Amino acid sequence: MNDESDRVHGQLLRASSARDGRHLYSGIPVSSAVLKPVMANVASSRRPKLWTPEHVLVTRSAAERSHTREILARVEAAGVTDVTFLRSDRISGLGRSDERAAYARAKATLAVVVSPPSARKLEPIAPSADWRLDLARGCPAHCQYCYLAGSLGGPPITRVYADLDDILAGMDAYVGQGTVTSADAARAGEGTTFEASCYTDPLGIEPMTGSLAAAIAYVGTHSFAGPVQLRATTKFGAVDALLDLPHNGRTRIRASVNADAVAGRFEGGTDPMPVRLAGLGALARSGYPVGLTIAPIMPVDGWVEQYSALLDAAAAALPTNADLTVECITHRFTPGSKEVLESWYPRTKLEMDPDRRSRKYGKFGAVKYVYPAAEMRELRTWFENALTERLPTARSLYWT
Repeated sequence: MNDESDRVHGQLLRASSARDGRHLYSGIPVSSAVLKPVMANVASSRRPKLWTPEHVLVTRSAAERSHTREILARVEAAGVTDVTFLRSDRISGLGRSDERAAYARAKATLAVVVSPPSARKLEPIAPSADWRLDLARGCPAHCQYCYLAGSLGGPPITRVYADLDDILAGMDAYVGQGTVTSADAARAGEGTTFEASCYTDPLGIEPMTGSLAAAIAYVGTHSFAGPVQLRATTKFGAVDALLDLPHNGRTRIRASVNADAVAGRFEGGTDPMPVRLAGLGALARSGYPVGLTIAPIMPVDGWVEQYSALLDAAAAALPTNADLTVECITHRFTPGSKEVLESWYPRTKLEMDPDRRSRKYGKFGAVKYVYPAAEMRELRTWFENALTERLPTARSLYWT
């Protein structure tokens, strides 16, 4: 590209998108000879990824569920031919001679299972929400800082829960019982909150599952005993199937966003930032409350400039009247997650040096490594000022 096409390309990536995916070019003085190749490049960069597993496993108990039939119809439509009905509820067939091969096989596998009883006994999930509502467990992306590394045992297979009706029906018992947001005067307007993305990216697997759309429609139309909000965060942008659902403003979808140096290097298999922001803008224009989950924040070289560009891009992509929240989460790791991540990504350049971090202890004595206090203060002060300047109508929920 020449200098002018570089300039135009940057402008287009920052421009907001209309609901049908077209970009707004008004006010950009550029000839058609320059515009056409730039448009082609931008269109390609803005095309959402649609994950298709190579292998599908269905457990015996899951095979009897109605939601499984919908999942298998989606799997068949996607052209997946390796579908195995297991004789028991035990997941098998993932064993490999080395850990890397097991990882690769697991990441390419979708298992349809019935949720364990522990998943249906909801737990608080501070500081995000009152309750954790699991629709699935596992994610097909390849984030080198993966939050799930220290909490999911065995190969990182994606398990989607076939007993979706039972999971959603169980929400009623928890309405009005929360202590994380319901009991917080600043957030009480959100109602009882249910976080659907603690152990998965529900939009990333939505093309194969339909679970997120079903949950949104259920929450949007069900008669609860009090105000309720479903919450989900994602690194993907394929939102078309969600736009016309009867959400009634009861689902807040947040885009997980980051600086180019972080997302480009460490977030494999996800949508690029322009796609995520375009999807978030489309959701906002369809009446959804939306959010930005800036995570994991890392003080990489040039972080001020990079996060400034990110916030500018978000401001350009979102309508000015969007109901917008922001959550800021700095990078942290545990000894267990470090060990797992380094086995999954042995050549990673992700900084996980305990000697450069401060130790933080959980309520049960678990250790996690966070940035030193002075670095945290610098990051937090900058983000608070930058958000006020660039996204003045956004509501900041927490910093951690």
